[in-house]
Formats: sequence, structure tokens, C-alpha cells
Amino acid sequence: MKYPNIAAERARKGMTQDQLCKELNVCRKTLWNWENKGKIPMKKVELMAKLFGVSADYLLDGKPAP
Repeated sequence: MKYPNIAAERARKGMTQDQLCKELNVCRKTLWNWENKGKIPMKKVELMAKLFGVSADYLLDGKPAP
């Protein structure tokens, strides 16, 4: 997984993939591709950071959360 912190923060917030997809207005396949392959539009990274209460840098760090 290229961006494990996205999935980790989603889990911490108790959000399902479907709930996050709805918040971001994307389909599950798009979310999966972002988490595993990258190329996430910056506006969506910023929205996820705001939803999770973390920095965009942290979400894109690629290192698992402590």
C-alpha cells in the first residue's frame, strides 16, 4: 500500500470505505487506486486531511502511523 496513512485514519475515524467515498464524491475503485497507487488530486488530499484532522504531508508520508 503506497499511502497506508489514508486507510489508517479512515479506520481511526470509524469510517467505511463507502462513507469516505461519499465524503470525497468518488467511487470505491478510485479510492482504492489512490491508497495503493497514488496520483491523488491535491484538492482531495486537502479534503481528507481536513476530515481526519491531520496534515496532507502526513497522509502522503507512506510510512505507517505509529
